[in-house]
Amino acid sequence: MTVESHISVLRRRHDELDEQIAAALQHRGIDDLEIQAMKKEKLQLKDEITRLEAAVD
Repeated sequence: MTVESHISVLRRRHDELDEQIAAALQHRGIDDLEIQAMKKEKLQLKDEITRLEAAVD
């Protein structure tokens, strides 16, 4: 897998998490800890994307 394709996969997962978080925030029954975990994973993905993009440049 090339770095660019890996970045693409990470971006898709980041976008999926963004949608899941938005949906979870609309449903009152979703646990706050679950939302917090999704936000943490989303941030980790963003950091990884940034790191990989810097390495490519």
